[in-house]
Amino acid sequence: MSANQKAGNESQTSTVVMALGNDISTDAIYPGRFMATVLPTETPQYAFADYPEFRAQLKDGRMPANSVIVAGANFGCGSSREQAVSCLRGHDLTIVAKSFGRIFLQNAVNLGLKALACAEIEACAGDTLEITEDSIHNKSTGKRFAIQPLPPTKQAMMAAGGLIAYTRQRLLARHSGV
Repeated sequence: MSANQKAGNESQTSTVVMALGNDISTDAIYPGRFMATVLPTETPQYAFADYPEFRAQLKDGRMPANSVIVAGANFGCGSSREQAVSCLRGHDLTIVAKSFGRIFLQNAVNLGLKALACAEIEACAGDTLEITEDSIHNKSTGKRFAIQPLPPTKQAMMAAGGLIAYTRQRLLARHSGV
């Protein structure tokens, strides 16, 4: 189960704060000119630096709880920079995309970014989404879309907050006999 999904039939209501097209590169998410800043505590300030209105909303903390960015196919394509993931995670955003760049998705799992692949998603900024374990209901349009699940281990890593947190949990469980 991914980090933004809850056990059973529970759901999360989220607001789409940005809708993007296909092929959004890691350079659009976290421009290369900021690569000197790599600390996860500092990268969020550069998220979508070339989208000034959206960046201002992020920096000012004007995003509603459970905010979602919806994108087309191949979100996070391009370089392997994990700062593109850490800057989004720093704002506690959920990313729903038709598909993800392979390395971006692995970085999302490793860092615990809430990333959901939903091949048929249709949503605009301002729409309200109800996200369950296996589907997304766009309450603004009434349409439902299936989520393409990650393998169980990757879901567990994402839910734990990333690879390090997942490994720590596993080691603690092993030492406590669970």
